[in-house]
Parts: sequence; C-alpha cells; structure tokens
Amino acid sequence: MPDVRESSRRVVARIEAATPPGRDRAVDALRALAILGVVGGHWLVTALVADSGTVRGASPLGYLPHLAPVSWVFQTLAVFFLVGGMVAAGSWASARKRGVPYGQWVGGRLARLFRPVAAVLVVWTLAAGAMLVSGVGEPTVLALAKLVWSPLWFLLVFAGLTALTPLVARLHPLWPLAVVLHVDLVRFGLGGPGELGWINVVAGWLVPYCLGASVARDGLRGRRNGWALLLGGAAAAVSLVLWAGYPASMVGVPGGRISNLDPPTLAAVAFGLAQCGAALLLLGPLRRALRRPAAWAAVALVNLAAMTVFLWHQTAMIVVTASALLVAGEPLPGLHTVPDGVGWVVARLLWLPVFALALLVCWAAFRNYEQGGRRRSSRSLLVREWFPGPSPERKQVVRRA
Repeated sequence: MPDVRESSRRVVARIEAATPPGRDRAVDALRALAILGVVGGHWLVTALVADSGTVRGASPLGYLPHLAPVSWVFQTLAVFFLVGGMVAAGSWASARKRGVPYGQWVGGRLARLFRPVAAVLVVWTLAAGAMLVSGVGEPTVLALAKLVWSPLWFLLVFAGLTALTPLVARLHPLWPLAVVLHVDLVRFGLGGPGELGWINVVAGWLVPYCLGASVARDGLRGRRNGWALLLGGAAAAVSLVLWAGYPASMVGVPGGRISNLDPPTLAAVAFGLAQCGAALLLLGPLRRALRRPAAWAAVALVNLAAMTVFLWHQTAMIVVTASALLVAGEPLPGLHTVPDGVGWVVARLLWLPVFALALLVCWAAFRNYEQGGRRRSSRSLLVREWFPGPSPERKQVVRRA
C-alpha cells in the first residue's frame, strides 16, 4: 500500500509539473464531465434484451417514463460542444497569430479526432463479419453494431463544426437558434416534412458551439449571463415539454413519437442552453477546486483517455453482457431482461462497476490510437505530450498541436 500511495503521488506531481501555468483547468473538467455524463447515460438507459435466441435493444425510459429526469442529468452533449467551441476558437486564434496555415491547423485537429475512430470501425467490422459467419442472427448483429456505431454521428458533426471554426467563431448563437425554432415550427406546427428536421443536426449543435466561441472571446463570462442561460433555457425547455408536446426525455426512446435528440429539437437546444449556463457558473468553483494537484490529476487523466472512453464504452457494456449470458446460460437481471421495473434499475446500477472494469481493459488495449500510436515507456512522457510545459521538448509539442 505505501508503494501504491507513493506511485500515485509521483504521478500527481508529474502532471502538476507538466501543466502550463496558463491552462484553464476548469475547461478540461467540463469536458471530462460531459464525456462521463454521456457514458453514464448510455449505460443506464440502454438495455440488451435476450429473447428467443436473439438480442434486441430496449430502453427503461420506454417502460418507466417517470425516469425521464435521468436523461436531464446525463445528456451532456451541449456541454461538450460548448467546450469544443471554446477550445477550437482559442486554438484557431493562437494559430493565426503564429502564422499556422488553416490546412495544417484543421488537419492536426481532425487527425487527433478520427485516428482512434478508425480502430473502432476496423474492430467492429471484423467482429460483425465473424458473428455472421459463426451463425449469429442478423438482427442481433445489427442491434450490437448500432449501439457502437450510432454514437459516432456526433463526431461527424463535431468535426464539421471544427472545420468551420474560422467562419462560425464570430457567429452569434441566436442565429442558429432561430433556425432551430423555424425548422420545428414548420415540421411540427405547419405539418412540414419530417426530413426538414435534419437541418437541426447542424444548427442545433451550432448553438452551444458558437456560445463556446463567444466565451473564448470573453463575451459571456459574467455570472449574470450564466444565470440567464440556466434559468431561461430551463424555463423554455419545461414550457415546451408541458405545453408544446415535446417529450420529457432529452434522449431518444424506442417507439417514441418524437425524439428530442435524433434530430435535435428546440426543447433539446433550450435544455442545452440551460446546461451551458450551469457550466459557465461552474467555471469559477472548478478553477478553485482544481488548484489541488490530486483533483487536477484525476481530471487530466480522464481527458487523456476521453476519446477512447467515448468510443469503447458501448463495447465494454456489450462484452460484459455477452460474457455473462454465456457463463450463466440464462438471462440475468439488469443485463438481459426487459427493463420494465425498479428491480431492473437496481440490478443495472450493480453492473456499472463491471462495465467500468471492462472499459478499463479497452482503454489499456486501444489508448495508443488516441495518442497517435506512439508508445511511451513511462507515464511522464505521456503527460508531457498532452500537457506541454516550457522546456524545448515541450515547445515542439505545442507547435505540433
């Protein structure tokens, strides 16, 4: 035990020493919270039901609609886009000052985004082919592959907005919000075509992204603005749910008449603004809390693994679910049974640590793809790569970023 404590102290000290003095640690904390929120949400509202030799997807929200507030806590994509806009706008402004060409800047950012995606696509393409060849039914394979691949849609949107940062960095968030409002008015109020809603896939997430860019320009850092976004967004979202017919769940529910997320609705965007307001209000307290090296080390390590965690968390759940079914030989509560009662929820909560352990194994296996495939002989080198300091070695890393 003393060795473990000493090792932990050394890691904390290395991360603290490698972190530039001007780094906004609160922004990294918001990103970590957003990623962990998505992971927790997926693990809680996604079920794989074993039925007559096949596996199908289900959601407890379809059987227990009073659990909709769970989606209010764990649907944190708006915060992720808020942070993305903050970071990308600041990075682009810095690149322009250093004379970095746009192509080099966007190429570097997109490469870091999509490099680990390739590993997931290759592994699951091979896995799907192997399952089909071995006799697994097509509905089961499609259900599993959809769980893994469907979350990747948001990375395409995020990549597109990143590439458009020079154009949208100064766009006021009210403009894309107005687009979302008019799209929903036409498709829901005037009976327009449902396909029109796909405009909101870009416009809806452009709202928090542009808001993040505004924060990067010091335009919305005041607590008054944070409270206005939180209270105004929450009031608008609640009003739309109570009186305009929008679903209470902020994630899609199988069989639901309307999905707030696929594509984003005005209710989801309003709720996202409330989340962004809460995030802005948290910046100050987070900065104070993260002055403690141990707290900052935890946030830094989550950020080092952010893409790997996001890309492989559904795989971890699937591996645990499939392995448990093979070992037990029968459906187990919280894993393979219909999510139609409180008992399922309690059982699923007990399975979450097992999912986390499986995700840790996935992280160990695939983390090198997130770090550019460059193996490091020590954690200190890894830390220096992601949190460059003032030494000549680290300045080279900064220039590459």
